[in-house]
Amino acid sequence: MLPRLLLLICAPLCEPAELFLIASPSHPTEGSPVTLTCKMPFLQSSDAQFQFCFFRDTRALGPGWSSSPKLQIAAMWKEDTGSYWCEAQTMASKVLRSRRSQINVHRVPVADVSLETQPPGGQVMEGDRLVLICSVAMGTGDITFLWYKGAVGLNLQSKTQRSLTAEYEIPSVRESDAEQYYCVAENGYGPSPSGLVSITVRIPVSRPILMLRAPRAQAAVEDVLELHCEALRGSPPILYWFYHEDITLGSRSAPSGGGASFNLSLTEEHSGNYSCEANNGLGAQRSEAVTLNFTVPTGARSNHLTSGVIEGLLSTLGPATVALLFCYGLKRKIGRRSARDPLRSLPSPLPQEFTYLNSPTPGQLQPIYENVNVVSGDEVYSLAYYNQPEQESVAAETLGTHMEDKVSLDIYSRLRKANITDVDYEDAM
Repeated sequence: MLPRLLLLICAPLCEPAELFLIASPSHPTEGSPVTLTCKMPFLQSSDAQFQFCFFRDTRALGPGWSSSPKLQIAAMWKEDTGSYWCEAQTMASKVLRSRRSQINVHRVPVADVSLETQPPGGQVMEGDRLVLICSVAMGTGDITFLWYKGAVGLNLQSKTQRSLTAEYEIPSVRESDAEQYYCVAENGYGPSPSGLVSITVRIPVSRPILMLRAPRAQAAVEDVLELHCEALRGSPPILYWFYHEDITLGSRSAPSGGGASFNLSLTEEHSGNYSCEANNGLGAQRSEAVTLNFTVPTGARSNHLTSGVIEGLLSTLGPATVALLFCYGLKRKIGRRSARDPLRSLPSPLPQEFTYLNSPTPGQLQPIYENVNVVSGDEVYSLAYYNQPEQESVAAETLGTHMEDKVSLDIYSRLRKANITDVDYEDAM
């Protein structure tokens, strides 16, 4: 009775047990973890001492034999697709083997490819470092990244790596690197391109060149002088400033690059040194000074001097002197008129004419007085003039005598209080 009971108890242990391999998840995608479990339906691992080992195809996985019935795989890739199974070994060196299980790893195609730049915005200074970063929002496995320059697609570089981003670097940017760029990513399901990204290379302005253009070989006053300033290198827009002896004349802008001109009408003060400055926000550069010497016409200089002297005299002399100058001019005018036409009478009131017949002694002259004007305040000026007869020939038997009048004029002045009767007619009107 007792041997039969022992046989019934030992029977489950002596009979071979069946193993099962369980994968979780059973349909993994690339890059995801997987847990493999070697399981006995009627036996717990704690009931007996077992060693476990996991295999893919004919190759052992992990550390080999282990007391744990589970194996953790951190990430599964497309090449990990295959036939998996496990083994269990008892203390008596009896080995149990599970059935094979096919595990297929699924790859996710790349999607949403984009290209970014560092520094951001696509603007970089000449000589600085530029990085083109190609990224995908989705995609698993080994992804091949390719970078292209220009719309026609000049291949610059390609990289294959298990990453969602990759970088292409230009260590020192040159002016020729200003272009459109794009990248392509693919992982076996066809290439997927990014959009175009424009790269602008910002170039500081070079030292500008100043040219002076005049309408003639020797510039003169009132000529229009053209100042042309141009920086041969530099990113637009460029702002130009023009100077005469460090005094700002004005500015001009060149939105598309190149040079700019400033026109100046020359005066006597415009001889000297001229210069210009170029600035595009990346640093200013100033040109060398250009010297301009031009001639000043003698007439213009003398007229300028004469007008200055007259203005100074008029501001210094008082109203009385101005009146005297006026009367002196009137006297000369009357004298010239009498010389041209001796028989023509003087302006009203008419002076008396004296005729002498063979008289060696002329008659007494009768002066005529006339108020000129009230100049200022209480000061009144009078004009006195008379005719001086002149005997040209004397004949004893002839009674006719031809006389030529000579006008004499004197100026008198006296102080009196001006009253309403002193106002001129034109002033009253």
